[in-house]
Amino acid sequence: MNLRPISPLRAPARLPRPLLAGIAATAVAAVVGVAAADTYTATFASPTLDRWNYPFNPTPGTRITASTFGNEPGAPEFDNRDGQFIVGFDTGAQVPAGLGASRYEVVSCVVEVTVANDFVIPYDPSVDPYTVFLAASNPERTEDEDPGQPIEIYGVGFRNGFSRANWVETSPFTVAGQNLLNPSVRNAYALGWRDGAWVDVSNSVRGRWTPEPFAVGTIDGLKPGDLVPIGTAIRFSLDVSRPEVQAYLREAVDAGRLRLSVTSLTLVAQQSGDFPVFYCRENPIVTATGVGAATLSMTVATSTCVAADLDCSGSVGAQDLAILLGAWGGGGPADLDGNGTVGASDLAVLLGAWGN
Repeated sequence: MNLRPISPLRAPARLPRPLLAGIAATAVAAVVGVAAADTYTATFASPTLDRWNYPFNPTPGTRITASTFGNEPGAPEFDNRDGQFIVGFDTGAQVPAGLGASRYEVVSCVVEVTVANDFVIPYDPSVDPYTVFLAASNPERTEDEDPGQPIEIYGVGFRNGFSRANWVETSPFTVAGQNLLNPSVRNAYALGWRDGAWVDVSNSVRGRWTPEPFAVGTIDGLKPGDLVPIGTAIRFSLDVSRPEVQAYLREAVDAGRLRLSVTSLTLVAQQSGDFPVFYCRENPIVTATGVGAATLSMTVATSTCVAADLDCSGSVGAQDLAILLGAWGGGGPADLDGNGTVGASDLAVLLGAWGN
């Protein structure tokens, strides 16, 4: 951040000493008083949006089911994770948004989706290496050690001008004129972490790597290899202990929009094969019964740092002062006295809390 001197604040010491003396004496107590931590338990019985994210979906955003599967091993067309299922939850009504990502700690985050086909897919709760999905003729290919392929959940990334803020369930799959058969063209894609950066995991087999999902789907009461009955809930308990997953969730909660992508590399042949199918929120069974759509339950704690600790580093210092000066005249977290505008009284509060 490049800070330029602002004439009224060129030397904070020039503020009238009686003003500072009057405010600073009680500043620490005032800051502590407005910094109470809260814990929010949010439960969503249905997503705000869901989308079968597949290039040949003729009804994006309104289709009643979504399926996940991989492309034909070794084929040059399509993403390796060809059929994806995006679910989105607008969380702001239950967890306040806009506090700054560092002010949140996601204690738990569980998503469930419901299977809409009967005894078709075997239950596999373990990640398979990418070598399982190579073409049969590839010497690097290995045999799958257990039946089936796991159903995994990732974040959602965007390209071609789309973002969490403007992508909706009816947005185009890709840009106009793009060949739908090409890999890596979808506007919204499954997002994972690799070598310290967020990447599109849709073509991990081509990239010769095995991504670590946010969670692998698990099913109560089934053993690995059992066929999955219709109506079964598949649970994703996101690994909030991983720094990158925690960071993704914090940013989503701060924005009030959590978007996740359910995927699998279920082995299929061109236009055939047995693969998982899930209910979407528009499904008549869901609308009639109120159950079957994707659900979300999460527990989120707001930060326990004092209000003047704007970067939540554990103490009030120079970086917090820089943040406050950068927000001068505006609003947001640096408005420490809550009057709607960052100004001299907020500066006095911050200086009074210095070092705490």
